[in-house]
Amino acid sequence: QVQLVESGGGLVQAGGSLRLSCAASVRTFSYYAMGWFRQAPGKEREFVAAISQSGGITNYAASVKGRFTISRDNAKNTVYLQMNSLKPEDTAVYSCAASNGIYVRSWEYNYWGQGTQVTVSS
Repeated sequence: QVQLVESGGGLVQAGGSLRLSCAASVRTFSYYAMGWFRQAPGKEREFVAAISQSGGITNYAASVKGRFTISRDNAKNTVYLQMNSLKPEDTAVYSCAASNGIYVRSWEYNYWGQGTQVTVSS
C-alpha cells in the first residue's frame, strides 16, 4: 500500500511560481514511477507530468512543457513539481499518483494523493 500526501499549493499571481511536493509512505518508493495530474472545476482530470523510477525519464503535457519540471528524491520518498510562469488556466487541484510505468492515462495509476489546490490569479 502506498500513501501519498501533496503539499505546496496556494494562491499565486500570474507569472509566479510554486513548487508542489508529494511525500510517499512506502519502503520501496524507487519501485514506482510517479505522475502529476490536475483537475479544474467542471473539467476532466488531465495529465501534467510523469517521471520514471530512477528519475531519468520524464514526460510532460504540451500545455506545461517548458514551464513545469518534475523531479524526485528517492532518498526522501518525495516527488516534486516545480511550476513557473503560471497562468490562470493552470488553476486546478493537483494530485500525485504512483504506478509501475510512465503513463499519461489516469487509470493506469494505482495510488493517489488527496490533492492540493493551486489558484492562479490574473
